[in-house]
Amino acid sequence: MKDTFQTARNWLKEDRPFAIATVTQTWGSAPRGVGSTLIISADLQVAGSVSGGCVENAVIEEAQAVIERGKAKLLDFGVTNETAWSVGLTCGGKEQVLLERHPAFSEKESTRQVWNALNNALEESKPVILLTHLDPDKHSHLLDFLDGSLVGDWAYLNDEARKAALACFAERKSQHVELSGEPVLVQVFPRNDRIIIIGAAHISVPLVTFAKQLDFEVIVIDPRKIFTAEKRFPVAPNQMLDVWPGEALPDLNIDSDCYAVLLTHDPKIDDPALHYFLKSKVSYIGALGSRKTHAKRVERLKEAGFEASEVARIKGPAGLDIAAKTPEEIALSIVADIVEIKRRGRFRS
Repeated sequence: MKDTFQTARNWLKEDRPFAIATVTQTWGSAPRGVGSTLIISADLQVAGSVSGGCVENAVIEEAQAVIERGKAKLLDFGVTNETAWSVGLTCGGKEQVLLERHPAFSEKESTRQVWNALNNALEESKPVILLTHLDPDKHSHLLDFLDGSLVGDWAYLNDEARKAALACFAERKSQHVELSGEPVLVQVFPRNDRIIIIGAAHISVPLVTFAKQLDFEVIVIDPRKIFTAEKRFPVAPNQMLDVWPGEALPDLNIDSDCYAVLLTHDPKIDDPALHYFLKSKVSYIGALGSRKTHAKRVERLKEAGFEASEVARIKGPAGLDIAAKTPEEIALSIVADIVEIKRRGRFRS
């Protein structure tokens, strides 16, 4: 839903009725994953995708009746090998799609409240879980915040549903589940992944640009105010903090959705940040510098009391080995390294 979120907000401001199609299950080599969305307006404007082109026309045709009547509908599609090849895929698959009038246009106030709460959470990058009952006759939504607060009137909430929702969120994966024998779509919306950059020197400028294009929230920390001038960054980070890392990091709620990059080469700035990151759940720690520089860094950390297994979490030099030379190439190697960690879900060392 995040990929169609901005367009949906624009259409709502224009009071343009529309439906939302969401992939609920896939089998075989279906081109789009569970949770992928396509929005279709009454005047046949579209945004997003549920199949990469294989079944969009059929979904768009069905959407008009759903927009008019308001009742949700489940659609089942088989993508043949021949059709899949025509849109650039290697083989076919099957998928199920939920088609519903967008919740903002629901006749039920509780459903509209769910959308408003989800809209606010996504704008503020707050983690939430959306549960949708897939039976068209029982179709309803429930928004579950990780602190236990709920929005919606879904009558099927129980310990089983809560456990399933949290399990899906832990995997950061939207899934189709069976709860008490009934079909439910669990969509997870974690907060935006964050890249925390220590040092606002030359490499940080393209690194911020690449990271923002990939929808990361970016925070740059550097106590050297000459480097943190906003005019140096054509694409501005979400936050620019001209303070020492030791002052900034404790207030940033750093967890496994965060990726750290250290760029200053200055132990007075980098080392305190490393001390903090090594004690955190941050998923990636990359530090710029030659192998010789990194070896000295490792020795300082061991002298500070860190175990070899802890220090091994640091990727030094930072980035994938692509023989990068320019600031842009180095920034590309770093953000590619982070994307690999994000998708594979493991540390590198």
